[in-house]
Amino acid sequence: MSRENGSGVGEGAEGGVPEPEQLALIRDSVRKAKVPRAKPRTWRGAAVAKELPVARVLVDKGVLHLDRYFDYAVPEELDEQAQPGVRVRVRFGAGARNVRGGRREGGGLIDGFLVERVAESDYSGPLAALAQVVSPEPVLDAELLGLARAVADRYAGSLADVLQLAIPPRHAKAEAREFPEPPAPPAALDPGSWRRYERGPDFLAALASGGAPRAVWTALPGPEWAAEIGRAVQATLASGRGALVVVPTVRLAARVDQALRDLLGPGQHALLTADAGQQSRYQEWLAVRRGAVRAVVGTRAAMFAPVRNLGLVVIWDDGDAHHSDDNAPFPHVREVLELRTSRDKCAFLSGNWTCTVEAAQLVRSGWAAALAAPREEVRRVAPLVRTVGDHDLAWDEAARAARLPSLAWEIARTALRDGPVLVQVPRRGYVPRLACQRCREPARCRQCAGPLEAREATGVLACGWCGREEGQWHCSSCGGFRLRAQVVGARRTAEELGRAFPAVPVRTSGREQVLDTVPGAPALVVSTPGAEPVAEGGYAAALLLDGWAMLGRPDLRAGEEALRRWIGASALVRPQGAGGTVVVVAEPTLRPVQALVRWDPVGHAVRELAERAELGFPPVSRMAAVSGAPEVLSAFLAGVELPPDAVVLGPVPVRETVPGGGRRAGGAPAGESWERVLIRVPPGSGAALAASLKVAQAGRMARGAAEPVRIRVDPLDIG
Repeated sequence: MSRENGSGVGEGAEGGVPEPEQLALIRDSVRKAKVPRAKPRTWRGAAVAKELPVARVLVDKGVLHLDRYFDYAVPEELDEQAQPGVRVRVRFGAGARNVRGGRREGGGLIDGFLVERVAESDYSGPLAALAQVVSPEPVLDAELLGLARAVADRYAGSLADVLQLAIPPRHAKAEAREFPEPPAPPAALDPGSWRRYERGPDFLAALASGGAPRAVWTALPGPEWAAEIGRAVQATLASGRGALVVVPTVRLAARVDQALRDLLGPGQHALLTADAGQQSRYQEWLAVRRGAVRAVVGTRAAMFAPVRNLGLVVIWDDGDAHHSDDNAPFPHVREVLELRTSRDKCAFLSGNWTCTVEAAQLVRSGWAAALAAPREEVRRVAPLVRTVGDHDLAWDEAARAARLPSLAWEIARTALRDGPVLVQVPRRGYVPRLACQRCREPARCRQCAGPLEAREATGVLACGWCGREEGQWHCSSCGGFRLRAQVVGARRTAEELGRAFPAVPVRTSGREQVLDTVPGAPALVVSTPGAEPVAEGGYAAALLLDGWAMLGRPDLRAGEEALRRWIGASALVRPQGAGGTVVVVAEPTLRPVQALVRWDPVGHAVRELAERAELGFPPVSRMAAVSGAPEVLSAFLAGVELPPDAVVLGPVPVRETVPGGGRRAGGAPAGESWERVLIRVPPGSGAALAASLKVAQAGRMARGAAEPVRIRVDPLDIG
């Protein structure tokens, strides 16, 4: 239907969408029309900004029912400073009147981020005014905001919590500093040790030409991994793009930092670590945001670093627990970097001496390609691995007397003539799980395949996931009926070794003091997993004691984690051709031990992935852990609308209670007994699961529920 109006422009004879020429006329007439400007609204008699007078603000509350933007009036005196991305302070709390942020007088001042400026608010009443622009520095751009929102949705968390992880605290002196223009990108050099890998030079060439390859890299043992990451960064910078490297610890960040200095020279990259101090960390972060440097290496929080024109993201050792944040919503570096890869269309590199099941899944799905060395090269650089099993320990007098098997004692004695010997001892606190006494196969529930545990009060076997009691257990592998609790590591390893080798110095590296390097002179270096120092020239040998203490953990990842720890220590040992030998004290027939002997972490990960796929375990499925007091947890589950294909396992008691007062991070309140359920969904339903949990949690908070419920999507430990 045609409709004439005063301007003489109609919809056309057919009543459809105007033609392009008509749209141009409409836009031109609207632009030239003299529309009278509305009288600016005021706040307490003060004029507001004439252009875009409404500020959308994300308040820093971190609670789900307030996970949205609130509208505030922009005072005229703050018009120039109140730009999108800046930090602001607003009145919030007592006196809230409307969804969009209308306020009565009162309410406490709270920090927030100005997300955008708009012309009108959805709220029809008076708006509270911005109280203060904390800093004119725009720290939150659209790219970081979009990434943070994607992370919050994936982990059923709030946007404010993610931004608290992503943007470091402000430091005024750091903002006052002037940063120089970014240096010229370095030219791509020779591939160097990347030639040892079958497609290594091709990977670097793709980066240098502006490509976006995605690879899961199984690094060869030895110290070259840091320099190889440096060359990947160098190739990316040569293409005119930026690069981001995330490692699990400060010690490893220092190694990559030095490798980048050696390759790129000073001023080409920033180091972002949590222990750098507030001013230094914020200053380095600002250098990245302002484009003064285009490469970043850092620990966990660096996963959000605002690198301009991002061309490559790298994660080293994605199986390390340090990559999972301990603060809500508990994001994992690997998943965040995968999101950045998809959003920024950049290259992705996950590297490690070993291979996680999640990395194997990336290759299996075709999302990433495998990047590894030929078997001949692996055998050339890997140490010789020998095993000592339970049968050997049973008749070994030396093992009973000093906890050191005869084979390990002989190899250590010989190796100490040429250099240091590493002794890896599991740290205290590993909780033993149950396994078949005959074949050592872990005892699992017949209903959900979770780990079986003996309840403290009654000794009855019960599943640690679904809580089902198991009265007539027998081993599915060998038919045995007897169980064994795995051993816990000894406390006096250093003293015992000191007595066994009285003329050799003994050094320790662990929780109290972590050594970074040790000299190449003969010495015994006793270390807990993950704290092994690098020896000059490599260790002559390594002794991996009490393997059952790691294999016996009540965790789905026990075998994978044990192999990762063993390979991490063994990679510091000299090659077999130079006499390097590793002795692992564990049953030689077990899959992780065999993978270490063959130096085949990828094969182990592929077999673990196939097994988990058959049982419906992550990463083939998505899982969430929900914990709380029994009555509270039951009420929460009754109110949540889970996806129809969700499976609820549990509830079971949670061990994370602490005596006395206070609260352990992420655990149950002191003196209270919590329960936990695991909710499992098949691929494709993960987003629906996270959304349903987030909606239910937000509803509880909006109703003023005082009792906490803890939600963790994709938990690391589901044992």
